[in-house]
This record gives sequence, C-alpha cells and structure tokens, in this order.
Amino acid sequence: MVNKLKQAVGRFGEVRILVIGDVIVDQFIWGTVSRISPEAPVPVVNVTSEDLLLGGSANVVKNIYSLGGRGSLCGVIGSDSMGLKLVDLMADLSAPVDGLIRGMRPTTVKSRVVAQGQQVVRFDREETGMPSKESLAAMIDYLERHLGDFDAVIVSDYSKGIVNEPLMIRLHQLRHDMMSEQGRKLPLIVDPKPANLHRFVGATVITPNHLEATMMSGLRINNDQELLAAARHIRDEIDCGAVLITRGESGMALLQGDDDLVSIPTMAKEVYDVTGAGDTVVATLALGLAVGCSMADAAVLANHAAGIVVGKVGTASVSARELCAALDAEHQQGG
Repeated sequence: MVNKLKQAVGRFGEVRILVIGDVIVDQFIWGTVSRISPEAPVPVVNVTSEDLLLGGSANVVKNIYSLGGRGSLCGVIGSDSMGLKLVDLMADLSAPVDGLIRGMRPTTVKSRVVAQGQQVVRFDREETGMPSKESLAAMIDYLERHLGDFDAVIVSDYSKGIVNEPLMIRLHQLRHDMMSEQGRKLPLIVDPKPANLHRFVGATVITPNHLEATMMSGLRINNDQELLAAARHIRDEIDCGAVLITRGESGMALLQGDDDLVSIPTMAKEVYDVTGAGDTVVATLALGLAVGCSMADAAVLANHAAGIVVGKVGTASVSARELCAALDAEHQQGG
C-alpha cells in the first residue's frame, strides 16, 4: 500500500492542476513584546522581520508546486504593490500568471502580527463581492481557452466574491462539454464556503471542515451517526461524487457514493498552526486524483499532508519528500 502511494506521489510532476478562487497575500509581521503600551492596555510589538506569502487560492498553487506538481491560478488581483508582489511570488514558483486578472479593487491582504510565537492581532484589507464585468469576462475567457489543458480543477472559495454564480455556471458547462465531446471527466475538487454550497453541484469531491459541514447540512454533529447524516445531506444536496469532512485532531471522514462513512485518523504529531491546512488538503487530493488514485487513496495522501502542515507555523506547504517520509514512518510503525 505504501509503495503504491509513494509511486503516485512520484507521478505528481506529470499533471497540471487549475486553481480558481480568491487570491490573497498573507503578511506576517514578526516581533517581540516586552511592555504594555501607556496609551492603551495593548502590547507594544517591536517588529523584527516581515514575510509576504501566497495565501488563499494562491497558497493552493504553492502547495501543488511544493508537492512536485504544476498548476495555474485563475483569479483577480489589484493594480497595486501587493498585486505586483503576488506576481513576483508566483514567478518564484515558475508558475504561470496569465490567469491572474488585474481588476479595479485592491489585492486582498491578511496581515498577522506575531510575537513570542503568539498571534497578537490580524487585520484584513479587502473588497469583497462580485468582480467587475470586465474581470468576470476575462476569467471566463481564460477558462474557455485553457480548461482543456488541465488534469483537474480546484475551486478555492474564501467567500471574497470570485467564486460567483456566473463563473461557476460556465465552469460546469465547460466540464459537461468536455465529457460530451471528448469523453473526459475533469475532476472538480471544491474547498467550499457554506453560503455558496449550491454553486458546487456535480463536484467530484467537496471538502468542508467540521463546522462548515454542520452549517451546510443544518445538522448537529456530535457522533459518527450524525456525521454520516450530515455527509449524506451534503452529498444529496449537490449530487457530488464524494464528501471529505476534515475534522482537525479527529482526522477526516470520507463518504463516497452510497458507501458507509470511512474514518481516517489524523497523522498530526503536534499541532502548531492550522493556517492553510485546507489548502494543503485540496492540493494533495487533486494531485492524487489527477494521477489516477482512487478517492480513498487520494484522501489518505491528503490526510498525511495535512498532518505535516499543521506542525508548521504560518501559511506552510508540504514537499513530496516530506509526504513520502510520512508514509514510510506510518508503515514502519505498523499503520
């Protein structure tokens, strides 16, 4: 089993993944605290360094490249300094940027101030809602010209407005046309927000976390029976192929078709930061499905990758070498 999974990881470089969604720059301001401000009861942070990282759907692309795959990003950025920085960060990955549309609104930035390993405050600069007609038309044009170049597509919804009704309708039409004309079923992996559930009808797999699954189903989830009921409700609501519920320290739960729920225990040894763990899950899941893994095997790979990334601080990613090492470690422990 472990050799089969490692062979799949070794084939990640053969496939290309398209990521559609909300593009974010993650800013980390690092510092130390030694006193409380005389102006208000808040800590004074002495800034020592700053990092700008790919966030949101861009972090999904980062994870794809870190795992040895290739991908492109389709989304909207601003004509501002943070937009330029994001393009530079994509260039560092050698990732194409022709799917990034420069819109009128500013690039979304999440700024986190961290001192002594603890997040002191986060502040966001963003403008949400539907993009302009011009930006939407440019995104749809990109999909029409390039969707056939990819082996799987991820929708990364951070509820900023890029994953909107017209865009998703056109994506579904294009996937349907591919199936009708080429007999090719392009996997669609969705990292959703509950309010937009109806936009993901027919997805190959949807990956809500525990809270999102509760909100989507309208059901309390306190035990395995309620978890199964919630997963079935989501599956039936959008007629998707599979539901993979991420459950933090409880691992994951996979419902595929009419099968029973399969529990996948967490691989995390220590949890330092869950920031971006969902991005790692969908990136690994998409790569696994694109190289021909079964849904269950792809979910196992995603679970191992998530177990690695939560042990890192900040918006982190996982390498193919780390993933293979984790698979070997579990095998040696008799997992």
